[in-house]
Amino acid sequence: MRASLIQIAVNEDESVDSRRQRVAALVREQAGADLVVLPELWTTGAFAYEEFGRAAEPLEGPTYEVMAKAASDAGVWLHAGSIPERDPDGPLYNTSLVFSPSGELAAAYRKIHRFGFDKGEAVLMGAGRALVTVRLPGTTLGVATCYDLRFPELFRSLVDAGAETLVIPAGWPERRRAHWTLLAQARAVENQAFVLACGTAGTHAGVPQAGHSIVVDPWGEVLAEAGPDEEVLTVDLDPAKVATTREQFPALKDRVLGLDPPRR
Repeated sequence: MRASLIQIAVNEDESVDSRRQRVAALVREQAGADLVVLPELWTTGAFAYEEFGRAAEPLEGPTYEVMAKAASDAGVWLHAGSIPERDPDGPLYNTSLVFSPSGELAAAYRKIHRFGFDKGEAVLMGAGRALVTVRLPGTTLGVATCYDLRFPELFRSLVDAGAETLVIPAGWPERRRAHWTLLAQARAVENQAFVLACGTAGTHAGVPQAGHSIVVDPWGEVLAEAGPDEEVLTVDLDPAKVATTREQFPALKDRVLGLDPPRR
């Protein structure tokens, strides 16, 4: 399986519509890949809180339409990162979109863990509640977003739901880049799964972004890592390595906590 992570630079001088068209062109250039992944909130910037309300769109809004066509044109599975979604009957959500190679919506994931503590995303957006997995030929994706990376119980639940490849779009700040790399490797090792973590480049509302998108295998080995600037990170994965790793080192079978108690 060939995966391409597009580490988009969010430039405040570039309009959202221009960025959509530019990113769509980058997706089309990945024709021949099996899976393409975009970052979190790349239309606005993850720290541009004041833009969330103004730029929010319905699920099937402009970004949906442009990304669906890009996926279809390229013939790829596309994790289109996330958008600020405006639910007509509720709050805003940080919502990820996954499209099939025919351009159909395969899944939508509303971010469960909101960042900001008592400000920003934590107060401006609602929290998702549903786990999301997507079955691809050869592997099952488990979908999470940015701050979710700090909550291992979410990823264990995704593995219990069948996930073998964990996909994490993010807008991660440069000042905590060491955590980004450490947590991506930890989630891979403890779940014996591939991790594809795609971040943004540039600066969002004065917050420099970490970049350094990363692909980690089920043993925790870094297969590929981007630099700080916009780039496309492409890597070939063997999905069968998940099953092989879990057979060779069957740690998941020794779980005790988090399981139903034994019956007497």
